[in-house]
Amino acid sequence: MDFTGKKVLVVGLARSGMAAIKVLKSLGAEVTLSESKKKEDIKDASILEDMGVTITDQSPEVFEGDYDLCVKNPGVPYRSPAMARLAERNIPVITEIELAYQVSKPQHYVAITGTNGKTTTTTLTYEILNKAFPGKAHLCGNIGIPLCEMVMKYNLMEEEGHYIALEISNFQLVNIDKFEPDVATIINLTPDHVDFMGGLDNYYKSKTEVYRNMKGDETFILNADDPVLAEYVAKYPVGCVSQSFSLDNTDADNYISDGYMWVKGEKVLPLDAVKLVGKHNLQNVIIAISAAKALGISNEIITEAVSEFTGVEHRIEFTRELNGVKYYNDSKGTNTDATITALKSFDKGVILLVGGFEKGLSMDEMKKYLTPVKKVIGYGFCGPRLVKDLVGDDGIVVENLEQAVNEAVKIAEPGDTVLLSPTTSSFDQYTCFEERGEHFKKIVNSL
Repeated sequence: MDFTGKKVLVVGLARSGMAAIKVLKSLGAEVTLSESKKKEDIKDASILEDMGVTITDQSPEVFEGDYDLCVKNPGVPYRSPAMARLAERNIPVITEIELAYQVSKPQHYVAITGTNGKTTTTTLTYEILNKAFPGKAHLCGNIGIPLCEMVMKYNLMEEEGHYIALEISNFQLVNIDKFEPDVATIINLTPDHVDFMGGLDNYYKSKTEVYRNMKGDETFILNADDPVLAEYVAKYPVGCVSQSFSLDNTDADNYISDGYMWVKGEKVLPLDAVKLVGKHNLQNVIIAISAAKALGISNEIITEAVSEFTGVEHRIEFTRELNGVKYYNDSKGTNTDATITALKSFDKGVILLVGGFEKGLSMDEMKKYLTPVKKVIGYGFCGPRLVKDLVGDDGIVVENLEQAVNEAVKIAEPGDTVLLSPTTSSFDQYTCFEERGEHFKKIVNSL
């Protein structure tokens, strides 16, 4: 698409909006930014105006303007009246990932989505790619780095053949048009983002968009252990090569046996090379090595990268041991399935800190996994509801995370674990899960 003189509406700034604007302006587009903040509260307002960007609010009349295209920030609800009005007027709406894909030369994309495990899997995939293709491998997407930034930084509009490990959320997938990765996976499907998507079916369906345009010898890596995923792959068939993996059975294409991970009949990775704890991390690793083999990377490079990988920040991250009590930061545990995964990593003595923004998720399934939990402490907006639904009157309710940690310190004994795994997002008291996790670590390290 030739963007010269095209009128593009960018809805929502943040980092991805700014990255999209820089790409659009470099291509000669006329850009209008629609932002919920007042102009005087936008830190980069003067920079944007120097670039020739028109800054406006998000009042209904803005969406009646004359535009050729809209680039929507992933955090803007796709079912909002504003987006509905643009659809009525046949104005295409995409996210910055789709924009980056459309303006770039052909690259090698590994797209990783699912409910849990995305960041660990994407980061490990990048580490393998970076060893195999140094200087031409990049990590971006929902992990916090917009793909449009990579386009500008590495001149991807002119250079081709780079390898991109892309974490992609359902927020980004709902506005996919032509995006077509070389390799993709849906790690798992469990309830999340019901508030944003308007229902579980919408959420699960949105994940299948990752493979919608894939064909031929492109590879979709299929979790054969996930019955919900099986249901949705049956509803929305995969049009490319489908390569299954299983942690429980050896009749999949890729599996674990005799102390190794096998990919398509080849013994690829010794299990003792994996430094991450928990069965869920074996799943993350087998996906990453399956993607690497699909791209032709050697077993030696894969083993070297996996053996050096110790995990990602905010995901069951060991923070400190004090007076015999261990503290773990699992701020990225933003849904019940993520917290269940964290709880499976411990045997006993867990003081669990939960709370944050109210997503309305049921605690029924999580109640089955409270065996290692000694006490539940709830904080923040939905803390009282989570404690009530999980343990009734046996829990503790406080206002904020600092108070929660202090309560945990009072009751923790040597051998116990204090685990921040909130089960929900952070938006009642923090701007993101990273900020929440950093605050937890700061509190713990100051004890």
